[in-house]
Amino acid sequence: MTAPIALRRLDAADPDFARHLDHLLSWESVSDTSVNQRVLGIIEAVRTQGDAALVEFTQRFDGLNAASMAELILPRKRLELALDRISAEQRAALETAAARVRRYHEKQKQDSWRYTEADGTVLGQQVTPLDRAGLYVPGGKASYPSSVLMNAIPAKVAGVAEVVMVVPTPRGEINELVLAAACIAGVDRVFTIGGAQAVAALAYGTESVPRVDKIVGPGNIYVATAKRHVFGQVGIDMIAGPSEILVVCDGQTDPDWIAMDLFSQAEHDEDAQSILVSPDASFLEWVAESINRLLPTLERKEIVRTSLESRAALIHVADMQQACTVVNRIAPEHLELSVADPESWLPHIRHAGAIFMGRYTAEALGDYCAGPNHVLPTSGTARFSSPLGVYDFQKRSSLIFCSPDGASELGKTASVLARGESLTAHARSAEYRIKE
Repeated sequence: MTAPIALRRLDAADPDFARHLDHLLSWESVSDTSVNQRVLGIIEAVRTQGDAALVEFTQRFDGLNAASMAELILPRKRLELALDRISAEQRAALETAAARVRRYHEKQKQDSWRYTEADGTVLGQQVTPLDRAGLYVPGGKASYPSSVLMNAIPAKVAGVAEVVMVVPTPRGEINELVLAAACIAGVDRVFTIGGAQAVAALAYGTESVPRVDKIVGPGNIYVATAKRHVFGQVGIDMIAGPSEILVVCDGQTDPDWIAMDLFSQAEHDEDAQSILVSPDASFLEWVAESINRLLPTLERKEIVRTSLESRAALIHVADMQQACTVVNRIAPEHLELSVADPESWLPHIRHAGAIFMGRYTAEALGDYCAGPNHVLPTSGTARFSSPLGVYDFQKRSSLIFCSPDGASELGKTASVLARGESLTAHARSAEYRIKE
């Protein structure tokens, strides 16, 4: 008989609750010295040796016997072939999800704007897309076509002219769903390379791989470390931590539903975090019973067990107001408000990557096809970060046009401030435009 899961219980009434919660949430994304040194060496090799380094690293790390970069490039026809190869059901699901993701993100697109002041001075903002974006996709059998849609479609909606995808194919394993998703999402170029070397190639460019303006997409510790090191040379989306879900329930949802919602994040990997908060102590125990009963039915039950025993918690609170306080302290990636009237509690939620409202809104729907992006801030960064969106692939330039009268009036103010900072060239530059 399988031993029950040792689920951590916390109570917000405990004087040491804050300390226990901090310990539960602690997770370090930093790379150790050896990983850093290996990544820096890989980046330098790609910068100096270009395609030759990419071929060598792909042979070494992915077990591919590629003789040249030509063998690591997938033409558009190969993506179209993947779309033909997948089942009709899979194709329909991808196309439905893509349409919903595109429709949602079209609402985010920002337009340029300007206004004219009384003296003829024109001020505004010009919004333009990035020229080229790089999309990192994990490869092999454990790959995620949904991530292709979530990263590539916002870029295309923003107007990015070229989306370049890199995806490793260890031992030649190609995921047809990933390539089909790339085809549907409008990815322009695909290279079967991965790891820190792929990030370096996107950041600096090689003879074959074009340099991009921003790199998005998840990866392992080597990919995350490489993204950290190339930031500044290119933009990046984020350094993501393990997946997280926080469920707030008033005790009236089917406990089996809640257990499975917690499983949905725990099955990602052993470091994923699943937390349930409720003012109903009996309900917490009912969910614990559901967890132990349903766990043996899962394909990834060992990963789920490790995740739940190491990083999960059932938290008892006094009421829904205190539940919201706990939510804002945690700032979760995914928040389920599994309550009778989620709308009434929404104003109390300040920090969350995505908010799933009501008993029927499973977080899993957001992972695939609801429409909003599933690339979300983790590890408490929802306090200051937002989901990936069209705005991440657009940049803004300020517009300033001064009429003669406007330049004269603004020049007087600028002169005073510039001389106050002892920057006399600034002052004189402005003063030249002041009318006598």
